[in-house]
Amino acid sequence: MNAVPSVPAAPATFDSLDAWRSRPAAQQPQWPEPAELRAALEDLAGLPPLVFAGECDLLKDRLAAVARGEAFVLQGGDCAETFLGATADGVQAKLRTLLQISVVLTYAASVPVVKIGRMAGQFAKPRTTATETRDGAMLPAYRGDAVNGLDFTPRARRPDPRRLLSAYHYSAATLNLCRAFATGGYADLRQVHAWNQDFVRQSPPGQRYEELAGEIDRALSFMRACGADPEELRAVEFYSSHEALLLEYERALTRIDSRTGLPYDVSAHFLWIGERTRALDGAHVEFARRIHNPVGVKLGPLTTPADLLALIDRLDPAREPGRLTLITRMGAKQVRDRLPPLIEAVTESGAQLVWICDPMHGNTFEAPSGHKTRRFDDVLDEVTGFFEVHRKLGTHPGGIHIEFTGDNVTECIGGSHEIAEENLHQRYETACDPRLNRSQSLDLAFLVARIYRQAR
Repeated sequence: MNAVPSVPAAPATFDSLDAWRSRPAAQQPQWPEPAELRAALEDLAGLPPLVFAGECDLLKDRLAAVARGEAFVLQGGDCAETFLGATADGVQAKLRTLLQISVVLTYAASVPVVKIGRMAGQFAKPRTTATETRDGAMLPAYRGDAVNGLDFTPRARRPDPRRLLSAYHYSAATLNLCRAFATGGYADLRQVHAWNQDFVRQSPPGQRYEELAGEIDRALSFMRACGADPEELRAVEFYSSHEALLLEYERALTRIDSRTGLPYDVSAHFLWIGERTRALDGAHVEFARRIHNPVGVKLGPLTTPADLLALIDRLDPAREPGRLTLITRMGAKQVRDRLPPLIEAVTESGAQLVWICDPMHGNTFEAPSGHKTRRFDDVLDEVTGFFEVHRKLGTHPGGIHIEFTGDNVTECIGGSHEIAEENLHQRYETACDPRLNRSQSLDLAFLVARIYRQAR
């Protein structure tokens, strides 16, 4: 086994936090008015934190347990949040889906679940091309509500720095609602039936969920009869996450923690670097290595062991438990071939990291109707392959990273309550990539719970 390198932590100074500015920064908007951008960033820098450093440290502890094989991560939410979607009903629907998936995994797989939402900050998206053309007209690509608007008009597509402030305020509102739901009684396990009172209830996974909820009710009744009513059953820990894409925004929300003197990005508990922005000498990696949040990095099928080991040395030089999460997005057809060399290289290096499967992004295709979509069977196949590889190599499959919504959308094909290609147009509502609806999400939860039990 290779010796773990000893690399000193980056100094906690504001000068070091700006070191990324000398590196190439991919996927950044072309802001038309520098003065407007400076004004927005100054306002952001003076606003209160969205999360606290101590909460980030607690999540790091939870992820360290995952790295040791003692827990499982459920990370999920919208592909791209929208300002219009940041309503009480919209936030509640997504959180309800997260809670239902978590209950299935916790109860059916007998594993503690760390709950991380792709919520309260996922307002920016990388794009394959900088422009979009329709009917001969070319405009800037939609980069998420934090940058510009979805409508295909010159006014909407103009990058507007004031949207960064809107992203902060909508993130704050979403996070406040999530915290209220998580601790104010809605997440109480005695509410398991109430989370299923809608269209999902009559679907096959909804009916299976009702049976599981009945078992939970009986277990809780038994505990109460024995005089046990743990406080842990009445609330949940909820953590926020998003891709750290817009570096000016993330930098403006980075603070020096008064307890430790260390820098934290207080825009979210957990930040990840995308597949398009993980260049070792790039600005995103340079920024992420300086903050003390737990961070993740997306790994596509072209990732080499050398690439990965270099990223680990850069992002987690001290090999801090829970610091670094590897989010693989290989695609169903490649996961069984591409993942093993990466796991073997990490195992040989001695690093103990969290491995999470993103079965969504490697399985996207365009239907004949022109809609971007994913087959549920491909999503499940990639998760299955992820577990198979870890089981074969004796390592821990640490979690799943999925895009879902609490609404009855028709964006992904398949599932036990099947959606066909010809139905995609009926409720195709995503601002970017296709999401699992709640019925499909529960389908996946039951299947993942079964696979996890078999892998232990």
